[in-house]
Amino acid sequence: MEDYFYDDEDSALNDSYEYNYEHSVCDKEEVRSFGRVFLPIIYAVALVVGLAGNALVVVVYMSKLRLRTLTDVCILNLAISDLLLLFTLPFWAADAVHGWMLGPAACKITSFLYSANFSCGMLLLACISVDRCRAVAQNPTGRSGTCPRVRRQWLLVCVVLWAVASFLGLPELIFSTVKHSHHRMSCTEVYPHSMARSAKAALELLEVTLRFLLPFLVMVVCYCLVGRALSRAAGVRRDRKWRALRVLLAVVAVFLLTQLPYNVVKLCRAMDIIYILVTDCEESKALDRALQVTESLALTHACINPLLYAFIGSSFRGHVLKAAKRLGQRVGRHPRHVNEEPAVEIALNTRSPTQSQSGSEDQATSTFTI
Repeated sequence: MEDYFYDDEDSALNDSYEYNYEHSVCDKEEVRSFGRVFLPIIYAVALVVGLAGNALVVVVYMSKLRLRTLTDVCILNLAISDLLLLFTLPFWAADAVHGWMLGPAACKITSFLYSANFSCGMLLLACISVDRCRAVAQNPTGRSGTCPRVRRQWLLVCVVLWAVASFLGLPELIFSTVKHSHHRMSCTEVYPHSMARSAKAALELLEVTLRFLLPFLVMVVCYCLVGRALSRAAGVRRDRKWRALRVLLAVVAVFLLTQLPYNVVKLCRAMDIIYILVTDCEESKALDRALQVTESLALTHACINPLLYAFIGSSFRGHVLKAAKRLGQRVGRHPRHVNEEPAVEIALNTRSPTQSQSGSEDQATSTFTI
């Protein structure tokens, strides 16, 4: 979690953008007051909406007998990652209002969970796009898509993604601590004085690259390839093609709209640390407020993910309806027949059309499902 609320001239690089502007300390009480009101409201809304959506995704996917594709596995891990991220928000809301009250150990753990799961979510989104692209490009092999060897590959992919995300969260675990600032305690990162400038700049740039640029480029390339294959797919109705393309466009657009502003501000922070571009107190306040607003916007992706990767897909809605039907039968009710909307499952392999239209659930690599 980014920290914004500092005035110390001596610890400027460790804490935020607090410099001695024209021989006077920049007082950022306005920024802190804005955060005390704005952040708890946004975090509360994100927590309620995100918990409901992601919890439903976890329940539905865990209740399935098997996960058919790597995308299913990634969506399940994405929902778990989003839940872990959302669970840290009450602590940050309390920190914004009252200061940090739980001690340095809780500060380190909460900061690590926030950073690692934020990174994990972005990496999983990129992995989903790669798997969808692979499903389009790979020829049907005739082998089961859920054989033990393939499941081990899925497990390895998830372990690697979580390991990379944990690595990106290590600076928060190492350097986060509780510090007395402005008559209250705050949970923030404190670097050794000799490495404060270089460490903050390097970490900002690394996060922008691995949390935004890399996933965004992967998604754009993969979904462009998928979109081209969808547009060229023969024997598929135009409305079904458009429905699938519309989901892909929504995925990329929402990612860009929620993540781009935050990463632009982070890039400005990094440039300011390196070149000391901000030399006016009001500009510094505006940058801090922009970071608060854009980071909150970026967090909304944890609420939108279930809509994009699960609820928009009619396949997932079918699983929800089936689960509701089973639950109704268990409690003794006799619900009316529910019309389950079929998934948009398009066979895209043009090299072997007879195989790609076989309809086998196990040959998930030869179909693209929305």
